[in-house]
Amino acid sequence: MKDAEALELIGDAVRGAGPTWADLGAGKGVFTRALAFGPAARIYAVDRDARALASLARRARREGLPVIIVQVDFTQAFDLPGLDAAGLDGVLLANALHYVRDAAAILTRVAAMLRPGGRVVLIEYDRRRPNPWVPFPIPKARLSELAATAGLTPPAVTATRPSAFGGDLYVARMARG
Repeated sequence: MKDAEALELIGDAVRGAGPTWADLGAGKGVFTRALAFGPAARIYAVDRDARALASLARRARREGLPVIIVQVDFTQAFDLPGLDAAGLDGVLLANALHYVRDAAAILTRVAAMLRPGGRVVLIEYDRRRPNPWVPFPIPKARLSELAATAGLTPPAVTATRPSAFGGDLYVARMARG
């Protein structure tokens, strides 16, 4: 996916939320780069894959992107260096939460990292059957339950598009109350 496509996909979900975000499961940073808009942007790229993060770090330096690399497994407890007590304006989980058996526990932990009104933006596949690439699917029908468990507002689906892998890809926005 190209940077412009990534920004178009998440644009309605992230617009107006504030400049400090964490991209959990960032990989090589397609969506990390899409979040890095505006002069005040501060984006934490969180992933356990050192090689992917090194690639993102090189590109961020070359392009002058405000990205802070954090190599950790986001399913475990972790800290974000330099994050103030106010918390994050948003957290993006793009095709990452479907690798986690207990999505509700992760969303609860993520919600605690947000300032009041901060957003969780989720990009997932709307499919019900697990497979090796999506072991713990998160269909849209399950989102309301997950959001409520995590103390987040009811989800709003801001974008969908057909997936090359079958079914639809969707973007959902939730907020900390």
